[in-house]
Amino acid sequence: MSASKSIVFLITNSGMGKTDHQDLRERLAGTFLSLLAQTDNLPAAICFYTEGVRLACEGSPVLAQLHHLEQLGGRLILCQTCLNTLQLVDKVRIGIIGGMGDILTAMMEADSVITI
Repeated sequence: MSASKSIVFLITNSGMGKTDHQDLRERLAGTFLSLLAQTDNLPAAICFYTEGVRLACEGSPVLAQLHHLEQLGGRLILCQTCLNTLQLVDKVRIGIIGGMGDILTAMMEADSVITI
């Protein structure tokens, strides 16, 4: 039996994929996160930066999925610079606010880094 590899996911958009249909991007992200919570190998971290931080903030349609992942032991890291720039610090509802150094450390310690 092989050991599980550590994976870090980077979420850089307020949803998944590239389309003008925000609701589709959000639905895809919600489905992805729900399915991720059902796997036996949770990621070492999910890092949110640029527009991706919006998914961890008030009003996000994927807060329930993120909360479930966090309850299972998932580490959610939000870029402080991005939150400050987008004026969202007071709207954060899940995860920990960290710096780019925290995101870089998570990436460097992982076996794989995947941007979704």
